[in-house]
Amino acid sequence: MKIIGLVGNNADFSYNRLLLQFMSSHFTTDVDIEVAEIKDLPMFNESTAQPTPACVTTLAAKIAAADGVIIATPEYDHSIPASLKNCLEWLSYAAHPFTDKPVMVVGVSLGQQGTSFAQTQLREILNSPGLNAHVLSGNQFMMGFAKKQFDQNGQLTDDRTLDFLTQCFQTFQQFGQAHRLMTVE
Repeated sequence: MKIIGLVGNNADFSYNRLLLQFMSSHFTTDVDIEVAEIKDLPMFNESTAQPTPACVTTLAAKIAAADGVIIATPEYDHSIPASLKNCLEWLSYAAHPFTDKPVMVVGVSLGQQGTSFAQTQLREILNSPGLNAHVLSGNQFMMGFAKKQFDQNGQLTDDRTLDFLTQCFQTFQQFGQAHRLMTVE
């Protein structure tokens, strides 16, 4: 199974990037997770969107070729970051690679609440016309207190957190496999 892990912000350091990198190295059985960045995408402006920038078409092609996508979003002011919304604007306008694509939403935050508001908003956006993703319901992985969750090598240190992440990811794998069977028939 080939999965694109989309880093949902443009920060130089991101716990959400760290989570995707951890998942990429930890979940290696039958899965290849490629971590993809959005930080170099230009600001979307429909009136100047032609031609579509190469960085957008490259990202769209990776997503279209993948069996699924994991989007790791932080939460800024009870919302997704502007850079992630910008990315989704480009992809819904230029190529539509999320159409019928299995998507898992995860998020890491510094505070207690995790990324619940951002994840809810992101799920709504991914279900909108132009994106039409198949978003895994339930199994919402939200990690709070990020500084305490990772060691200096980027490894998760809490067994309960790792167990829950594993459970959510295994459900996503099953979701992706079921989706593949449905689209083949």
